[in-house]
Amino acid sequence: MRAFSLFHSVFKGGNVLSIDLHCHTKLSDGSLGIDDLIMVAKKSGMTAIAITDHDSLAGTRRGQMIGERLGLQVIPGVEFSAFDKKRGRKAHILCYLPEYPDRLEGLCKKISSSRKRVGQLMTLKAAQRFPITPDFVVRCASGSTNIFKQHIMHALVECGYTNSIFGDLFNELFSPESENNILYKADYPDPTEIIEAIHEAEGIAVLAHPGQYDSFELLDELIEQGLDGVEVWHPKNSPEQVEYLKAKAKEKKLLMTGGSDFHGMYSSEPRKIGDYTTPQENFEQLLKYKAKKKRQQKKAEAQK
Repeated sequence: MRAFSLFHSVFKGGNVLSIDLHCHTKLSDGSLGIDDLIMVAKKSGMTAIAITDHDSLAGTRRGQMIGERLGLQVIPGVEFSAFDKKRGRKAHILCYLPEYPDRLEGLCKKISSSRKRVGQLMTLKAAQRFPITPDFVVRCASGSTNIFKQHIMHALVECGYTNSIFGDLFNELFSPESENNILYKADYPDPTEIIEAIHEAEGIAVLAHPGQYDSFELLDELIEQGLDGVEVWHPKNSPEQVEYLKAKAKEKKLLMTGGSDFHGMYSSEPRKIGDYTTPQENFEQLLKYKAKKKRQQKKAEAQK
């Protein structure tokens, strides 16, 4: 077992596979409830995880309570949806350890409202094409703060139109290149607005998976806007991109994080908690970051 862990730590970027800072639950587009996610993480040998549901902090306190009971450190987090208008692409910003999470509720509500409208429109379109009802899709999304693409696909799996969440039918319905797509565009805020809100809540802002949305130019711009870190170890970052991001983080003194982006059966490919992790050294830097930043600010103020 130790040999297995050491083998994977070489290729997944970690000391020991024990710290996964990117996990989703039923509250957004994951398939596991908070209780089950934490139980699976504990039984998988994790020592710490972050619950980073999309645009929702609803599971933060419950996750920490369950984690304390099971002996697993659960880091408060959220993954915010943003839109990079300059390049016309999505972007995701992770927030960790907000001191005042209530200050983020307005932003969560704003994004969630836009996502809810889009989810309802896509559900209606799917219901026109297939013999499903909006109520049935809502039942498939039970426990979530919104309707995601996976929930519509779940309904279609239940009705026998496909045997998988992802595949040809998913691409037909949700690929922008498909002539038969049922996509609607949500109105997401600019990444800089999200970073400002995270800092207002005294949280830590980290650019998620730059490899997924080709966010490398955006990364340079956000560094100038006060970005605190970048997600280096992630399944959508290629080995070459990982090396680039490590060099960039060292050059710009950014925090480095990693995680599996776990969604349970709603993942686009088989992926377990702990497949991608944050090295112990980088995790400790994350935990100490705010205290270090405050010391630096006091020192700068004293020198004025």
